[in-house]
Amino acid sequence: MAVEKSIGSSSLAEVVDRILDKGVVVDAWVRASLVGIEILAVEARVVVASVDTFLKYAEAIGLTAAAA
Repeated sequence: MAVEKSIGSSSLAEVVDRILDKGVVVDAWVRASLVGIEILAVEARVVVASVDTFLKYAEAIGLTAAAA
């Protein structure tokens, strides 16, 4: 994947279009323990993409059910 650099500023519509076209994934996992006792565990997975982008990649890795 190549990184594209543009000269000038981008409008909000262009940024949103780019994010929906390519998608963004944020994956975080936090665990806090004190003396071997787990105090806090947070797991978050955020995916932002258009429906078309999601379906294209979900089908490739087998996340979508086959139509009967």
